[in-house]
Amino acid sequence: MRIGLLTEGGYPYVSGDARLWCDRLVRGLEQHEFDIYALSRSEHQEDEGWVQLPPQVGRVITAPLWTAEDDGAVYGRRARRRFAESYGELAAALCEGAVGDTSGESSVTEADRFANALYGLAELARDEGGLVGALRSEVAVRALERACRAPGARQTARAARVPELLAVAGHLERALRPLSLGWYEDDGLGAVDLCHATSGGPAALPGLLAHHFCGVPLLVTEYGVRLRTHYLADTESPPAVRSLLTAFHGRLATETYRRAAVVTPGNTHARRWQERCGADREKLRTVYPGMDAARFTEVGESAECVDPDTLVWVGRVEPAKDLISLLHAFAEVRKEEPKTRLRVVGAPTGPEGAAYLGHCKALAAQLFPDEAEGLHAVGDNPVCFEEIGGPEVPTLAEAYASGAVTVLSSVVEGFPITLVEAMFCGRATVSTDVGAVVEVIGGTGLVVPPRNPKALAEACVTLLRDPERRERLGAAARARALELFTVEQNIAAFHSIYLEIVSHTPVRRVVLDDAGEPLPFAAPAEAHVPGRWTEHSTRVVARGGPGWAAGPPVRATPPCAAPEGATG
Repeated sequence: MRIGLLTEGGYPYVSGDARLWCDRLVRGLEQHEFDIYALSRSEHQEDEGWVQLPPQVGRVITAPLWTAEDDGAVYGRRARRRFAESYGELAAALCEGAVGDTSGESSVTEADRFANALYGLAELARDEGGLVGALRSEVAVRALERACRAPGARQTARAARVPELLAVAGHLERALRPLSLGWYEDDGLGAVDLCHATSGGPAALPGLLAHHFCGVPLLVTEYGVRLRTHYLADTESPPAVRSLLTAFHGRLATETYRRAAVVTPGNTHARRWQERCGADREKLRTVYPGMDAARFTEVGESAECVDPDTLVWVGRVEPAKDLISLLHAFAEVRKEEPKTRLRVVGAPTGPEGAAYLGHCKALAAQLFPDEAEGLHAVGDNPVCFEEIGGPEVPTLAEAYASGAVTVLSSVVEGFPITLVEAMFCGRATVSTDVGAVVEVIGGTGLVVPPRNPKALAEACVTLLRDPERRERLGAAARARALELFTVEQNIAAFHSIYLEIVSHTPVRRVVLDDAGEPLPFAAPAEAHVPGRWTEHSTRVVARGGPGWAAGPPVRATPPCAAPEGATG
């Protein structure tokens, strides 16, 4: 079948989120054809180029989210009135109702109001040209102001002043840029059998429009819930801005889950967020991220441990990882087990991460003065900070292999990839109870409350003193990881979901024979697969959504006929 893969800030670019799992999915499903519709996040990302694409990728169409030029569309009086009405309805849906409340009649009404406004803007962009100029206009800001001042608006929205209104209008313009793209014709997303959005938010918007205009079924995969990401990221904006933007992302998430044929969270933690935003439980299928286990095979199948007195932490260095608590916990560990050492393996993320790493190094130097075994020996700190690729840890597998216990100390976590990697390596783990940690571990490691250095230290000491228990837990962890978190299980799950969705999707193309009668099964999904075909013998009339004229007839070409005289 032909899949329209919708990405934002990732595949097929060299850098970005979800790049690895998308590439593994496309390469693993070589029996299908993929069209990639990619939204980029920065000019730097575009300049870095693409990864090498497999032959099953038919085409790649890109558009930037980081910039948008006004296409010069000049709206007449009627078009301006349409824009003002639709944008005003969108703004009103953001100002009214309780954010995150998905129960009751009012919630359904607001969801419908938001959806009608969203598709109204999309239809305007289709009929009259891009929305960039209109979304940046004074009309948009005044419509937003009227909605905030209207009776029934939330108190936080009523408090918005001109600077806050301008900030919200600017964010909405950036978020709604996919509405102006020319991807929704019969030769674009209208020609695919299935849209697969690799995240919520802007990546899912083209899928919503393809479903609205052309009836294309939508599959949404979220390994990190976009609404949750917005909650965690937007901490410095004024309350009025946070309230309105949270309402927008919440309404968009609700509409995405409502229109999707299937939603695949990456874990139960993400699933709870989706259900809270109105996702139907019947549509949810948990599909764990697929990870490459091959590079950890040698370490995982070896019972040897380089140093039984070493704790290992691996990950991105940032405040959410709470290395401060880990260092204080290690100070308690050293009181019980003086020979223990701690290896922190990871690179900082951005300026904030670099500053945090410097703070952690200063704290380590303060808590653990350099120690020397004798009078003439050089002192050494029991905590070392390293990065993958250095002389001590040239590979990720060797980082996990260097210690007896792998530790995770985060206060915020989605799907803990580092824990899965440690499980592939057969290592016992001590983790904080955040995100999907308990679901991933499944009883094969010790779990303690976050921000509790004493509990973290006690769990580490327990495993350091019991090598037999470490070995049992490590073996169980590796078996669990190989059963649930490999690339193979991920690909098999999505292949099954693709077939399930297409099998339940109404036929969107009417195929007529020479006599003008409907010809069932004349244009199956596999007809998109390149191959040797016979002469054209049927014609396909595409049926678009409301307001779309059917394009020129598409000639259907059945598979090769058997040689004359052959029997089946």
